[in-house]
Amino acid sequence: MSREGPPSRLQFWTLYLSRFAGGFGSITLVVLIPKLATELGLAGIGLGLLYTVYTLAQTVTVVPVAWAGDRYDKRLVLLGTLVVGIATYAAFGFVSTGTELLAVRAFQGAVFTGMGLMTLALVGELATAGTRANYIGKANAASFAASILGGLSAGFLYDYFGGSREVFLVITGLYVVTFGATALLLSADETRVPGFPFSDLAVNRRILTLTSFRAQYAVAVTLVRNWVPVFAGYAAAQGGLGYPAFAVSVITVSEKFTNMLLQPFTGRLSDSAGRALFVFAGGGAYGVVAVVVPLTPAVGAALGLPESYPVVGAVSAAFLPLVALNLALGVADSFREPASMALFADEGSDGDGVASSFGIRELVWRPGSVLAPVAGGWLMAEVGMGSVFHVGGAFALLGALTFLGLLGRAHGASALREW
Repeated sequence: MSREGPPSRLQFWTLYLSRFAGGFGSITLVVLIPKLATELGLAGIGLGLLYTVYTLAQTVTVVPVAWAGDRYDKRLVLLGTLVVGIATYAAFGFVSTGTELLAVRAFQGAVFTGMGLMTLALVGELATAGTRANYIGKANAASFAASILGGLSAGFLYDYFGGSREVFLVITGLYVVTFGATALLLSADETRVPGFPFSDLAVNRRILTLTSFRAQYAVAVTLVRNWVPVFAGYAAAQGGLGYPAFAVSVITVSEKFTNMLLQPFTGRLSDSAGRALFVFAGGGAYGVVAVVVPLTPAVGAALGLPESYPVVGAVSAAFLPLVALNLALGVADSFREPASMALFADEGSDGDGVASSFGIRELVWRPGSVLAPVAGGWLMAEVGMGSVFHVGGAFALLGALTFLGLLGRAHGASALREW
């Protein structure tokens, strides 16, 4: 970065604002896509395509945006992405056909990925090696705060305004403010990486060790994170708990809440105690907690817990145990995520291409995140709801053990504490 001395806090806070804006826009669409699809008559395959084009656009965006960030000024790439984001969210308020909605949805996927890569790469570059996980944890906390606020407010704003156009106007305004702050407060990035950094980083021994865990963990998180609300809200006849919508929201947000609160703290701890240790411990703990999720009805019944709560309404005795376990999933993931991100940033920050390093991290996640929902649907239909969490937990545990084995074999027994 172009600066004399350590970066100012304003630069970090500017990047946290970008993380917040990206998370707020993304979660708002998660809530509003079903309503927009209904308004435009999209159902079945058409509805499914809204999710498919989003994922495909994210995947296609990774390599060119990461390459551009390493080859040129990351600040300019981020500003360009924000401009596209302003146009995209403004366009959401004016779509009138299913085809237009699909096109704008694809741009949203590209914007979200571009902002994520550039903000993390810039945070990784601005931070020193000994503080990297701490600052990344703070950046992630901003994104989780946006997910919580956006998840709780999107439906309210939609109902209050009687439509989505005003909601998208709010998001567009947030992006405009973020663009202005980035343009005024963030220093130019003078790091330049020639060539195609992906080719060297793809065979980096440390990155290969990390991806042995991440590829399996993607299956675990995708299954568990998506199926906790399914388990809570799905009809009891099909293995769910049949909770009302607000109860499902409370359960879903609880994981994000602990993740948001703890990541700055756990990131700082991993900077001093060993990031590989936190990846292993967090991943293993996530797997253990996931396996227990289907037991929540039995736990609630055994403890004689209430089956109704103010505001939440009628639920079942499983409600509090399920909230507690989802809080625990957030705690486990808060140990893993900033440490993992910092390890990837470490490998790219020495001139090898930090944006490309994060790009590889993103690409490794894709196969599991795409295939896991299909597998989860099959498991739920053919085996039962509980099997989804058992398989998800098993993938997390296997990923953690694979990581531990490769870490010791390729890098020595002390690597767990030294990385």
